Amino acid sequence: MKILYTASEGLPYVASGGLADVAGSLPAALNALGQDCRVVLPMYSSIRQELKDRLNYVTNFTVPVAWRNQYCGVFVGVENGVTYYLLDNEYYFARNGLYGFYDDAERYIFFSRAVLELLKFIDFKPDVINANDWQTALVPVYYDIFYRYQPGYEDIKTVFTIHNIQYQGQYGLEIIGDLMGIPLYHTNLLSYDGDVNFLKAAIEVSDRVTTVSPSYAWEILDPWYSHSLDRELVHQQYKLSGILNGISQTIYDPATDKNIAKNYSLADKSGKAVCKRALENELGMSTGKEPIIGIVTRFVSHKGLDLIKYVFEDMIRLGYKFAILGSGEKIYEDFFTEMHYRYPDRVGLRLGFVPELSRRVYAGADMFLMPSQSEPCGLAQMIALRYGTIPIVRETGGLRDTIRDAGGENGNGFTFKTYNAQDMLDATIRARACYDDKMRWGRLVNNAFKQDFSWERSAKEYIRLYEDI
Repeated sequence: MKILYTASEGLPYVASGGLADVAGSLPAALNALGQDCRVVLPMYSSIRQELKDRLNYVTNFTVPVAWRNQYCGVFVGVENGVTYYLLDNEYYFARNGLYGFYDDAERYIFFSRAVLELLKFIDFKPDVINANDWQTALVPVYYDIFYRYQPGYEDIKTVFTIHNIQYQGQYGLEIIGDLMGIPLYHTNLLSYDGDVNFLKAAIEVSDRVTTVSPSYAWEILDPWYSHSLDRELVHQQYKLSGILNGISQTIYDPATDKNIAKNYSLADKSGKAVCKRALENELGMSTGKEPIIGIVTRFVSHKGLDLIKYVFEDMIRLGYKFAILGSGEKIYEDFFTEMHYRYPDRVGLRLGFVPELSRRVYAGADMFLMPSQSEPCGLAQMIALRYGTIPIVRETGGLRDTIRDAGGENGNGFTFKTYNAQDMLDATIRARACYDDKMRWGRLVNNAFKQDFSWERSAKEYIRLYEDI
């Protein structure tokens, strides 16, 4: 089966979040199972030069953006057995950063139309196009309106994947004619609650809609999670399903990871204690037998940081130490900075994101805290398990699908249901009691090592989905 996978970011070329991990791993897993999956990305100026040097120029063409025609260059590269097409336009993509510009609507309107125009110039006709998030949501929309009946475009199926429903691509109705170039009689398709809504339009026209975990697929039918799109999703519920993301078992492997103090595995876990001491030293904490809770996250409210803030000192009194890495909203940066100065031997803090340090937190911590208000999938809890670090999570989205409470059968972490700081604190109390019971804790860590969240499992589900359309 031929699959064209298109996204606004993807490893190894460019990344700002979890979407890049998916676009960098799922196509390779699909190809390993005998499919032909290729990826289309924007040619951002921030792509590392050594990766650019391995690209080959293919051709160029013009892309209609309403009344304009814009240049699009095509470069091709092969990484990890996957063919990547990078679409170049310096006016749109030669910038410092990926998102957050005044003309983001125009940039990704151009890119979505260019993805479809590209098929005229390459020897690859896909059976399925899988678009991702609002930045490529117009790919199935443009296909349905302009390309479905053109020669060479017949019988292509479209799948649209929602990674985070909070970001929908909402703009004023005036862009329909001025930027999108779509006839105004399609306004009902494109509009939602008085605005243009890219996600809504993609949901309506795509053959299938997926999310990144089964629980998130039914959660977003609820107004509390849907950011107002529940009415559309309930109407299109028959095409909605959730497939859990995976992680790379080779990239995230404590037995081979060069970023950690000492390698270890299920067969020989002695290196984890070395990693714990090294993490304490790196972050300026005292060394001791107390358990370390790792927190690697963006400092934003929906990650549950208000719960952490409310009972942080209660957890300190339980005897926990914290290894914290992240950045974001100033209120949380200031709070964790204050806790670091108040408890310098118990709270290690680095503001920002350092990928190498994140690995050392996964390896050196005993537990990993994710009390998210919402979490479409979450990769950090899977990575933590891979490193033998026990997650403490709220039961939402992908956290519910991956973590089972240690109080039940085959537990691999500690969970709480309601979005409540005292319930989170109770989970940490139970985790501490388990940690103090060395035999029980050892069994729990062994079970964590045995978890399989490889991309092969997810890829097989995507193949079944593609074949069923």
